[in-house]
Amino acid sequence: MNGSRSAALTVAWRFAAFRSEGFPVIACSILGGLLFVAIFANVLAPHDPEVGALGERFRPPVWQQGGSEKFLLGSDHLGRDVLSRLIFGARVSVVVGFTAVIVAGVLGTGLGILSGYLGGWVDQVIMRLTDSWLALPALTFAIFLAAVVGPSEMNIVIILGLVYWTRYARVIRGEVLSLKERDFVRLAIVAGCSKRTIMKRHILPNVLNSAIVLGTLMLGVVVVTEAALSFLGVGVPPPKPAWGLMLADGKKGLMAGYWWLTVLPGCCIMLMVLSANLLGDWLRVKLDPQLRQL
Repeated sequence: MNGSRSAALTVAWRFAAFRSEGFPVIACSILGGLLFVAIFANVLAPHDPEVGALGERFRPPVWQQGGSEKFLLGSDHLGRDVLSRLIFGARVSVVVGFTAVIVAGVLGTGLGILSGYLGGWVDQVIMRLTDSWLALPALTFAIFLAAVVGPSEMNIVIILGLVYWTRYARVIRGEVLSLKERDFVRLAIVAGCSKRTIMKRHILPNVLNSAIVLGTLMLGVVVVTEAALSFLGVGVPPPKPAWGLMLADGKKGLMAGYWWLTVLPGCCIMLMVLSANLLGDWLRVKLDPQLRQL
């Protein structure tokens, strides 16, 4: 009994210590909730998000006069349920956001490792390409690529990955330039390890922390960019629900008093971006030894 009590106290103490270090509980809860909603959107949504009834147009939320329990958060200009569209819009943002961050992270991390470790002409080619990419305005470049290849969910993932890989390449290259001068890398060279083995077993594990932190910080940027592309009509094509597309559809009704068509999707974008940034800031402090004063 005493052993069980001691174990329970130890777990409770560790949890309290973990909480006391500034762990963003609310931010992680919001991201976890959005992930849950995205996975089970088909079960949670009360209506088909792409089908509406013209007789139910511009229904206000249930707590306002004229609201209906059938549409808890109101309906849009085509009589589609706003709540259902927000739920399926979370799936679009989560899928596009996480997938684009992974694509950009894999591409940028790989090129950053090659550039930093191999050096020479390889470093010059990759870094000059990176500098050229960074000189282009990200949103304008994304709009241009989306207009060229056409709007679709998969195209947006590829476009965002191509636009934002340079952030990873620049940061990871700087990490590798420092790591390749460390003793464990020099010992691996003396032991006869190939460059591929050194980059895979000694360099990559030591830059993953930076890549993960950068990925959480980039998630908010990617979500905002995807919403902007959808808002401008070159992102996720209608009638598929996306938060940016909902903002575009609802902007005309804002002055007429249909505030829920823009405020609700805008709040969803804000919560997701803010939560991702708070988590990224916490991970940056948690995983950086200098910021932890170690």
